[in-house]
Amino acid sequence: MVVCGAAIVAIVVLAVTLRENVVYFRTVSEAVDDRGSLGTDRFRLAGAVVPGSVEETPDGVRFEVTEGGETVAVVHRGDPPDLFKGGAPVVCEGRFAGDARPDFSSDRILIKHGNEYRPPAVDT
Repeated sequence: MVVCGAAIVAIVVLAVTLRENVVYFRTVSEAVDDRGSLGTDRFRLAGAVVPGSVEETPDGVRFEVTEGGETVAVVHRGDPPDLFKGGAPVVCEGRFAGDARPDFSSDRILIKHGNEYRPPAVDT
């Protein structure tokens, strides 16, 4: 009986720990639709960088992402990846800044790219 109780407690602790560490994935249109329920929860926002919207800031970069006819302003702290540019498909990790500021506050940018690697041509 004691072993069963300990197993149940371990399962509950594991479930709570995993739930706190899960970061959900949303496209821009899904995030805009779910804005009220997301609150300030952390999630991943997927879309394409709007060309011409990228501007450097003292702490990182500000830009817009778009998908499905919706656009969200992103304020990123830190250096963006090397492949970051207008039109690039990105996944930004962070949260909406709050009701007073509709921006998405990001601290991590992932660049989506193809899975085919082609080495550079070498002259022989």
